Amino acid sequence: MAYRVGISGWRYAPWRSVYYPEGLPQRAELEYVSRRLNSIELNGSFYSLQRPTSYQRWYDETPGDFVFAVKGPRFITHMKRLAEVEAPLANFFASGLLALGNKLGPVLWQLPGNFRYDGPRLAAFFESLPRTTVAAAEIAKQHEDRMKDRVVLEAKHDQPMRYALEVRHDSFENSEFIDLLREHDIALVCADTAGKWPMLDDVTSDFVYVRLHGADELYVSGYDDKGLDHWAARVKTWHAGRTPTGGKTASPDRPPRHRRDVYVYFDNDVKVRSPFDAEALSARLGL
Repeated sequence: MAYRVGISGWRYAPWRSVYYPEGLPQRAELEYVSRRLNSIELNGSFYSLQRPTSYQRWYDETPGDFVFAVKGPRFITHMKRLAEVEAPLANFFASGLLALGNKLGPVLWQLPGNFRYDGPRLAAFFESLPRTTVAAAEIAKQHEDRMKDRVVLEAKHDQPMRYALEVRHDSFENSEFIDLLREHDIALVCADTAGKWPMLDDVTSDFVYVRLHGADELYVSGYDDKGLDHWAARVKTWHAGRTPTGGKTASPDRPPRHRRDVYVYFDNDVKVRSPFDAEALSARLGL
């Protein structure tokens, strides 16, 4: 499926009786939203390692063609700052995401706002990432002993692993960084953050990853019809193999390439805008 449009997380108390129908049990929320959208970005994995039983349940509760993006742990990005992360990476890959099988989509790494561009550190981290689920399973076997009773160490399917990187410091607005991402086939996240952090349109992989955090106010404001039309047009341009015009790029654009998959996740959840915006964008894309 060329377009994946969804939300970042789905379990929010303010959504109940607003987006979720009155009386819908909390345990049925994923089943409900997965019949209305075709993807979700798992963000609980950013805050703590999830359990294999959770990943398996999420797999079982969603349609066969559903896809989950998985957000990498902040312990790796914010605390270890991508250095000396062999054990944390093994723990992450062992924690259960391989149970998602064919529903496993890209892994998202989000850097903190005070993380400045560091080419050698980024390159070393990129080189440590497994490129297939079978390779990820081999890394998972190096997990710490404390996790031995809650791990998944086999890949259901041998499939490529995709990675996306979201940056939040102006020092990343340089062509060397874009070239590094292209060299390692890492997608640069195009993040709309109401002007708070950089938003670059550079395409650096065979897929595009978009995070919409709010048009005017971070995590709060929604997208009106004009804004949704704007993003729908951009998504179609990316999918066609081109780069949208009018945005900011840090490196010269490359010639048009083959069609790309595009993943879009709304993260403007504070006032219950993200699920409605995601449904509206999905409709514009014919999903």
